[in-house]
Amino acid sequence: MIASSLSTQHVLTEAVRLGLVGEDEPLAGFIDVDGVKRSAAELHSAFAKAREVLHAFAAKANPLVPVLNLARECGLGCEVASPGELAVACAAGFAPDHVVLDSPAKTQDELLHALALGVAVNLDNLQEVGRVRLMLRAKPSTSIVGLRVNPQVGVGSIDATSTATAHSKFGVAMRDDHARQLIMEAFGENPWLTRLHAHVGSQGCSLDLIADGIAAVHSLAQDINEALGRRQVTSLDIGGGLPVNFDDEEIRPTFEDYVRQLEITVPEIFDGEYSLVTEFGRSLLAKNGFLASTVEYTKESGGRRIALTHAGGQVATRTVYMPEAWPIRVTAYDCKGTLKDGPRLPQDIGGPLCFAGDVVARNRPLPEIEPGDFVVLHDTGAYYFTSPWAYNSIPVPPVYGFANAIDGTVQFALIRRAQSLDEVVASNGNGLKNALVDGFGQADASSIPTAPNR
Repeated sequence: MIASSLSTQHVLTEAVRLGLVGEDEPLAGFIDVDGVKRSAAELHSAFAKAREVLHAFAAKANPLVPVLNLARECGLGCEVASPGELAVACAAGFAPDHVVLDSPAKTQDELLHALALGVAVNLDNLQEVGRVRLMLRAKPSTSIVGLRVNPQVGVGSIDATSTATAHSKFGVAMRDDHARQLIMEAFGENPWLTRLHAHVGSQGCSLDLIADGIAAVHSLAQDINEALGRRQVTSLDIGGGLPVNFDDEEIRPTFEDYVRQLEITVPEIFDGEYSLVTEFGRSLLAKNGFLASTVEYTKESGGRRIALTHAGGQVATRTVYMPEAWPIRVTAYDCKGTLKDGPRLPQDIGGPLCFAGDVVARNRPLPEIEPGDFVVLHDTGAYYFTSPWAYNSIPVPPVYGFANAIDGTVQFALIRRAQSLDEVVASNGNGLKNALVDGFGQADASSIPTAPNR
């Protein structure tokens, strides 16, 4: 299966013509609206045999409110992992019973707020179970409450994105001494615990590894219900984690491949005994977005050609810091947005940040790049330009959604404005400019601003 709607060249050429990216706006992100709709439909289709399933899109993958609203229109729910993500999910219009809160370090206020809203909450540990028990005694909630467990089935090829390792910070470790018994006792003492949650990891985790983790959680649910003599665990949140192919345009593995592996490893999961929740993010959005940057300068250093662009670590942080784990496809286009051709030369693609490691591609064979050209970073619809890093106080770039019009032309919609320099200054404390010069000794604790409403 190939990820394709409009060609990147078609979109880029029109974006350049309209001035969405170019001299006045040297960096912009683009989201394929038709592609997102298609990916959501493929996910629904793959799980068609499940009796009841909520596909909760992982907001961390792309927290832009217009994108979340599109996901909601596509029949998806939303998985959130912070007060900010919960706020953007609410802004996007998700009903509380279609929102799932996951986080390993929820505060008292965050938990109270979630329970008051009625969103589903996955508790990370047994201490958190005790905290919520006291809250529910004081004030009942309509929230579905679950417990996250760590099946400890192993590590994938990227340690940092593997969450079912022996020492993972997430969930209650199932295979530690006495852990299984403690988990079962927690469910026995708290009948409001009705869900089990596990997430093996994301990029770098094989389908076998993911399915093994889900099988372990299904087995635990069966044991809990049998020991209690009642059907207390009624739903399983099986996480997401379908890896993305960043080597070329092909979508592999697919959601169908994922379901096929579950049918091999744990076929009982589709027998209707448990409703399901999934938390896919990267696999829904990555291939439905790209980043385009102008090339500002080119040079040589040590016999290596280097193109200096505006797309670096501020929009591709993982690639810059872990290039072996997060390689990215890069293509070159001329000043009008036409794909460049010609002899391939090894070239580095550097970003604008003021540190030496700010390089998104090294020694990459590409047609000769010149100032005024464009480079495109592919498969960046998740976790890249939608979650920018504020290093060097570089303004956040604009993001546009695009779709195919009936007449074959490209339609664009602005979904995040470029950050102005005034906004950059404000975000760096401009309103408190004199706080360290004349603020000391003139304020008591009652006059110090508190954190905004979370």
